[in-house]
Amino acid sequence: MKRNLILSTVLLSAACLITSCNEGVKEDPKPIDVQELTKDQPETHGSEIKEGDITLSTPLDKAMVDAGKATYGLKCQSCHKLTEEKLVGPGWMGVTKKRQPVWIMNMITNVDMMLEKDPEAQKLLELCLVRMPNQNISKDEARQVIEFMRSNDGEK
Repeated sequence: MKRNLILSTVLLSAACLITSCNEGVKEDPKPIDVQELTKDQPETHGSEIKEGDITLSTPLDKAMVDAGKATYGLKCQSCHKLTEEKLVGPGWMGVTKKRQPVWIMNMITNVDMMLEKDPEAQKLLELCLVRMPNQNISKDEARQVIEFMRSNDGEK
């Protein structure tokens, strides 16, 4: 008898808990239209960056280094280490010594184009086995990331 009372109490409590969990849950009225959200925002990727589109400064621009570091922390760090060690993508140590700034910026902002036509980008895909996602990084942000990469490579 006592066992049945305890079992009934437990079942009643569970039923109350289950029904109360559904209270306050509302369905979304309509799905979010991503195109609508982004229609007034400037294009952040897609147009190829050419050789004359980037100028490096000496000494490094500290504000750009800091901004690039923030972008790295937010969008790059989960896949790229600052050492030579591969995480998901290749490590960044020495990248500005091996690659031209235009190549790096295009890889950041135009990964689809680079994987389509650049043999070095295609080799990286074969090495890493994971396609770099589009992070919606603007050209200005990519330029800041390069400044941070240069700092990481020991430039002053």
